[in-house]
Amino acid sequence: MDLRGASARDILELADAQQVRFLRLQFTDVQGVIKNVELPSSQFAKAFAGDIMFDGSSIAGFVRVEESDMLLTPDLATFRILPWSEPSARVGRVICDITTPDGVAFVGDPRGVLRRQVEQAQQMGYVMNAGMEAEFFLFKPTADGRASTVTNDVGGYFDLAPMDLGEDARRAIVDALELMGFEVEAAHHEVAHGQHEIDFRYADALTTADQLATFRFVVKQVARQFGLVASFMPKPIHGQNGSGMHTHQSLFQGPVNAFYDESNEWRLSNTALHYIGGLLRHARAMCAVTNPLVNSYKRLVPGFEAPVNVAWSMRNRSPMIRVPERRGTGTRVELRTPDPSANPYLALAVMLAAGLEGIRTKAEWREPVNTNIWEMSHRERRRLRIDDLPHDLGEACDELEKDEVLCAALGEHVTTNFLAAKRAEWAEYREQVTSWEVERYLARY
Repeated sequence: MDLRGASARDILELADAQQVRFLRLQFTDVQGVIKNVELPSSQFAKAFAGDIMFDGSSIAGFVRVEESDMLLTPDLATFRILPWSEPSARVGRVICDITTPDGVAFVGDPRGVLRRQVEQAQQMGYVMNAGMEAEFFLFKPTADGRASTVTNDVGGYFDLAPMDLGEDARRAIVDALELMGFEVEAAHHEVAHGQHEIDFRYADALTTADQLATFRFVVKQVARQFGLVASFMPKPIHGQNGSGMHTHQSLFQGPVNAFYDESNEWRLSNTALHYIGGLLRHARAMCAVTNPLVNSYKRLVPGFEAPVNVAWSMRNRSPMIRVPERRGTGTRVELRTPDPSANPYLALAVMLAAGLEGIRTKAEWREPVNTNIWEMSHRERRRLRIDDLPHDLGEACDELEKDEVLCAALGEHVTTNFLAAKRAEWAEYREQVTSWEVERYLARY
């Protein structure tokens, strides 16, 4: 369903023909949580005209109570019908931008933050294409319906039934995604018990962020229909691999992939190498956005296939950046740091901002590291100038606050509110006394 260029009248006629009874106006808060307001069909025309107002002061990180009025401006191309809604009373969904009552784009809207970076790229002659691989877990609920960490299978990477008991749910998720316009490329069991991955085709940055937000919503909804609980928590189970959101990215100039140069070393253009240099330069600061939870840093530890070092390579998966073998139009950079708890709009915005700054300043990309960093000594890593990623959320927040490029990309409003929320989360965590501490220290000291 390609609705690019559709008018409000086109969408109204489509909704009427498909017997859409309710419409969800969807947007995302600063922390990446989907919000929505649902309207009956009598209000569709008003909604598509951008005349639905909401109280922005009630949304974390938006505005103060004295500045509370906000408008929802639908992006008509994102209209979709939720495939699990009843045929007699279907529910539609449209993703919205946030504007002030005078029609100005709201500086605290995460979708707007990404849109501004996309425009920066366009001014430099580039279009960013991105693909996000968001892994997730399927768990059994407790007797009273709450989430648990009991997996529904003991499958491993690429396993099939009877080891993979989630394959029926995964197929149903794929069906729902395709009905909502996704081009799904692959679906499989991941390394950890109960862990899954569904890959969908890359697209421009804004479309990919919209799809990732939709993907998380669909996965949770369909899992519930199978009596399961889906989670995108980065590291829910001690001793098992965590869930990543490897992000493939490239820049195009018209039909030409600007990252490809047959005559250059590694068949990567200087544009690609400087882009990599930008990602390396801002890697530690990006983590606050791409890995935004206390729990995120329990995934970024050695021994569980997640990167912990600021470096890049080709085949080697131990650095944070990998350049897959494919060249030509498929030339791309894979950032392996992000996890699926990240706000996809803000995550792609800081990645693009870092890469573009690398191109502008001709950032140094260093040499690729083709040996296993996990097995290197501390001295060897220092010799190769391989930095560590932040070890916890507090350190990541400090790095972000010092990074003028990324703070400018996010804007003062988002930076201030995001850091305030993350530091409050880190402070609350630091006050906790965990069962590990009690078991280790209580009797000993």
